[in-house]
Amino acid sequence: MAVKRKDKNRVVLRRGESYRESDGRYFYRWTDTTGKRHAVYARTLDDLRIKEESITRDISDGIKAEAQTVTLNQIYELWKDVKRGLKNTTFQNYCYMYDTFVSNSFGKKRISSIRKSDVKRFYNTLVDERCLAASTIDSIHTVIHQLFGMAIDDNYIRSNPSDNALHELKKSREFMEDKRSALTEEQEKIFLGYLNDSPIYKHWYPIFAVMIGSGLRVGEVTGLRWQDIDLKNGIIDVNHTLVYYAHRIVKPGEKKGCYFAINSTKTPASKRQIPMLDFVKEAFKMEKRYQQEAEIRCNAVIDGYTDFIFVNRFGNVQHQGTLNKAIRRIIRDCNSELIERGSNADHLVILPHFSCHSLRHTFATRMCEKGVNIKVIQDVMGHTDISTTMNIYTDATKDMKARAFADLNIQYHD
Repeated sequence: MAVKRKDKNRVVLRRGESYRESDGRYFYRWTDTTGKRHAVYARTLDDLRIKEESITRDISDGIKAEAQTVTLNQIYELWKDVKRGLKNTTFQNYCYMYDTFVSNSFGKKRISSIRKSDVKRFYNTLVDERCLAASTIDSIHTVIHQLFGMAIDDNYIRSNPSDNALHELKKSREFMEDKRSALTEEQEKIFLGYLNDSPIYKHWYPIFAVMIGSGLRVGEVTGLRWQDIDLKNGIIDVNHTLVYYAHRIVKPGEKKGCYFAINSTKTPASKRQIPMLDFVKEAFKMEKRYQQEAEIRCNAVIDGYTDFIFVNRFGNVQHQGTLNKAIRRIIRDCNSELIERGSNADHLVILPHFSCHSLRHTFATRMCEKGVNIKVIQDVMGHTDISTTMNIYTDATKDMKARAFADLNIQYHD
C-alpha cells in the first residue's frame, strides 16, 4: 500500500502536490496534452489548490499551459508576422502606436493575468498621464483588441478583456470625436484672396487652391504628376497617393529612417477622375509659370514616379507637416492684417485654425450647399461608404438651416 504524502501540518497531499521543507513552499506538477511537464508554486496549500483549480479548468477548456508565461508583447510579435489585409501605411501606424505607448509597459504583462480592469486602468493612464487624444487611443485599442482576439483563437485565454473597454472610457470621459470643420464661403474667399495678393505667400496659392477646389487628400495632391492632369479637358486623374513614413519598421541591425513612398489609393473608390473648376485649372497653370520663372525642376524619384507637380524650391515633393505649418503662418499673418484693417468693424471675420484636411472638407461642404447630388459628391470625394458623405451633408445642411433662420430673425426685427 502506497504511503500518502503529507505536509508539515500532517495534511494529506493530493496527486501531483508536494511540499518542500527546505523553504516551506508547496508545488504542483502536471503534464499537458503534448507530454510537457509543468509546475506551479505557492506559499500555502490553499493558494496552491486555487492555482490547481485554475489549471484543471484550463485543461478542460483546452487552454495552453504556456499561457501562464506568454506576454502581450509576444502575441504582438506573432500578430505582426501573420497580419494581412491592411494597407502598409495603416499597418505601420498601428505598429508605431503599439511600440510607442504599449510595449514598454502594458505589453510586458502576462496575458493570462490581464483583467478588464487592467485594460481600463491602462487607457486611463494614456489619457491622464500621456494626454493622448481619443483618436490615438482608438488606434491603440484596435491593436490590443486584435491581440487578445488572436490569443483566444490560439487557446491562451478564454475571453477578451478589452471588449467594450474603449466604449466605456469614452462614455465616462465624455470624449468628443474630432470634428473637421469646413471654412465658410467668406473664410474661403479671405484665405484664397490673401494668398493671391500676398508677395510672401503667393507661391502657396496653387496647391491650396487645388486642394480647396478639388477635395483631394493631402497624399493625393502632393503625389500628383503633370501627366495625371489634363488641362485641355479639365480632368484630374487620381490613381495613386504619396505617403510619408516617419517611423519605419526595420529588421534588427537596419537603420531607422524617414522616407516617401507611392501607394495605391486609400480605397478602390478613391481611384477616380475629378473635373477641374476654372480657378483650379488656373492654379495649375500658375504653378507651372512660377516654376519656370524660378527655374525649379522636380528632382524627386519615388518608386519610379517623378515629374511631381507640387515641389519645393529644391525640387523635392511636399510634406504634409510643411503644408500645415505654412497654413498656420498664413492664418497668423492674414488675421493680423484683417484685425489691423478692421479694428472698428462690428462683425470682423477672421480665419479659424484649420489644417490641410479641412480644405478637403470645405470642398465637400461647398458641393452640399450648392445642392450637388449626394452620389456625385461621394464619387468625387472618393468615399467608399456613403455614410461618410452623408455626415458632411448633414453638417452642411444644419449650418445652412441655422444661417437661414438667423436671416429670418433679422428680417422680422427690421
